[in-house]
Order: sequence, then structure tokens, then C-alpha cells
Amino acid sequence: MSESTVERITAVDTYDIRFPTSRELDGSDAMNPDPDYSAAYVVLRASAGGPEGHGFAFTIGRGNDVQVAAVDALRGYALGRPVAELCADPGSLYRDLIGDSQLRWLGPEKGVMHMAVGAVVNAVWDLAAKREGKPLWQLLADADPAWLVSQVDFRYLSDALTPDEALELLRRGKEGAADRAAELLRRGYPAYTTSPGWLGYSDEKLTRLAQEAVADGFTQIKLKVGADLADDVRRCRTARAAVGPDVRIAIDANQRWDVAEAIEWTKALAEFDPYWIEEPTSPDDVLGHAAIRGGVHPVKVATGEHVQNRIVFKQLLQAEAIDFLQLDSARVAGVNENLAVLLLAAKFGVPVCPHAGGVGLCELVQHLSMFDYVALSGTTEDRVIEFVDHLHQHFLDPVRIGDGHYLAPTAPGFSATMHQAAIDTYRFPDGAFWAADPAAATTKEQA
Repeated sequence: MSESTVERITAVDTYDIRFPTSRELDGSDAMNPDPDYSAAYVVLRASAGGPEGHGFAFTIGRGNDVQVAAVDALRGYALGRPVAELCADPGSLYRDLIGDSQLRWLGPEKGVMHMAVGAVVNAVWDLAAKREGKPLWQLLADADPAWLVSQVDFRYLSDALTPDEALELLRRGKEGAADRAAELLRRGYPAYTTSPGWLGYSDEKLTRLAQEAVADGFTQIKLKVGADLADDVRRCRTARAAVGPDVRIAIDANQRWDVAEAIEWTKALAEFDPYWIEEPTSPDDVLGHAAIRGGVHPVKVATGEHVQNRIVFKQLLQAEAIDFLQLDSARVAGVNENLAVLLLAAKFGVPVCPHAGGVGLCELVQHLSMFDYVALSGTTEDRVIEFVDHLHQHFLDPVRIGDGHYLAPTAPGFSATMHQAAIDTYRFPDGAFWAADPAAATTKEQA
């Protein structure tokens, strides 16, 4: 094939997509009372006009334009790359992006720039899975363990996990993988729901949604807490009365507290048998999480949705600071870095219960947990994926829930592709919704 006929990435298109979720208080919590779920959305297009790669970084409204600008800054790294080579080794782009000395100064490996890297890298994996005709979880589960190890950056990790250890974990994960894949397709992956628990919901709405969740087969729900203790006591009592003694209730403070306050507040809610306390303090405070874990036992500690990179996850595990690791599909630098996080969790024997919700996060993260079950940890014991029933209709391959389980996606790709109509409607500030809605004027002025 001549150089001129090699299929290449010819366009990297970005979109500022925002949904007005704050108007119904969907997503409201103690730290984020009025989120507008948003996506800094990226599409990789190829010269041959075949499959496209779709990815995004999740934000909650104002500042999404900043995130889009960060993704725009990475355009030149993808343009012109041979598609076949890129899909055969997504790590090549990942390494170039996180290894750029000038870009690293903006992090390093954290924050807006790192999330932009994740959006582009995830789009590459979406493209690779589509070209293989497989959902991403299956692409990863079928992959050669040595190739998967080659996709992981072990810098700063080797004191906790070496490439040889990772290879052994993945080789062991292959044992029985076919049977687990069949079971996944038959039954799905356990889920829990946060839909009843947003802080802005009335007690009546909480009760109704909690009872509906139990009727739909969920065995765990989650409540947002942390704004007012008396309010939290009332809401936890309401939720426990709604679901009975056998359904797990997790609580989530969204980083609201200092260490001592987290321990005191969690103990005050202990009578309602909370299963875990999530994000009790700053996501950067490794030793704080360890102190909280010791102080609130037997309530468990979970965190991860705002953990900025694999190194902090490593430290949380080394410090025995968490009982559940909550990786996020769009916070770190994409699938490559999340492979490292999954391997670390497997090495330390800590269950992964991913953060989802948002816009599109459920669609993405299901693939990571399903790969982990089929070809790495080999179990769903003490593992659940968060589910929030918002905005799935805007995706070509939305999540499917049956009897409290995520049903395994079968369409090729990373389930990241939005309907073009959704992009056209909710593109900010000139999409059909925002252009036509007078109530959006204040939002536009603040953006």
C-alpha cells in the first residue's frame, strides 16, 4: 500500500455539550447543588470514511468550554496518524500525550489536561473496538495478556506492581474467562442506583424512587449526605423505612468533610447501617482516608471518582485507606491508565465499584468492570457498578438494566457515540435547546 493510500486520522472534532439537569436537581449533592451534566466531546474521523472514534470528558456545566479547549490542544497529536497503527497500539498515543514535556507542566498527569488526554485516548479505544467488531469489554478480555501489559505505564508504580506481576495476574485471569463471558452475557453485572438519593429531592420522591429501585431488582441504593446532619438523619431514616433492613444503603459526602468531622458524622448515621461512606474528605488526602477508615469501622470507605491518577490510587491501596476503589472512566487518562488501576486493585485484592452517572459514564465504565470480571479478577463478589437513570437516550448504544444488573453491551465500540440530534440540540451555546430557551441566558453569561 502506498503512503498516499494509508488510512489516517483526518479530523478531530470537538463539541461543548451541556444538559440542563440542574432544573430538576438531578445530580445534586452537598458540594454540587446545581450541576448541569456536560461533556467535552471529541470525534476522531478517518480518511476512508469508516468507523469514527468517540470519547469525552465529563464536567458539570461552567468550565466545560475550558475542558473542550484542552481537548482542542491535543488535536495535532492525533491528526495524520495511520489508523491501523493507532488501533493496534493505542498506548502509542497515550505515551505521547502524557509524555509531552510542555503539556506535563500543566499537570503533571492531573486536572483538565489529563482529562483531555483521557477523552482522546478513550476515543481511540472506541475506534479500535469498532474496527474489530467487538464491544470494548470483549476486545480487552480477548486480548493477549502481554499486549495488555504493553499498554500500561508502570512509571511510579513498580514499588507496588511490576510488569511481571501484571502479566501473571492477566494470565491467571484467562483461566475460565470463556465461561465467565457466557455468564456475563446471560446475567449481566451487578448494579446499584443513586437515582433515589440526590440531595435536592423531597422525602416523598426519595421514598418513591427507592421503592421503585427495590422493585426493579437493585439490592443497593445510595444517598447523598453532608450538608446538614439533621437532614441526613431524617433522609437516612426515610430511606431505610422505604427499602427495609436487607437492602444496602451507601452514603456519599462528595468530599464535604475534614477528617474528624467525617468520622463524627458517619458515626452519627451508623444506626441506619450505611454500607459505605463515599468520598468523606479530599480525594488527595490518602492518610486522611486511612484515618477515617479506622475511625468509622465497620462502615466501609470508598473513593476514586476524583482521584487524579494511578499514583494516588497506588498510595490509597498501599496505605490500606479504602475498602472499595471507585475508578472513573473519564477522570484519568483513559483506558490505558484505568488498566493500571484495575491491575493495582487486583494485586491488592480491593473490589472495584466504579463511579458512573453523569452523562455517558455508565455507558463507558460498564466495559471496564466487565473486562475485569471476565479476564482479570474473575469475580463480581462485593462489586457493583453505579447506575443513574439520566440521559442514556442520547447515546446510540445506551446502557441496559435488567433485574438490578447491567446487561452486557454487544455492539462494537466503547458505547460512547451520541446521536447527532443530541449534539445538535445540546451543543452550547448555539444548539437548538440553548438558543431557544430564555432561561439559558444567565447560564450563557456565566460561562
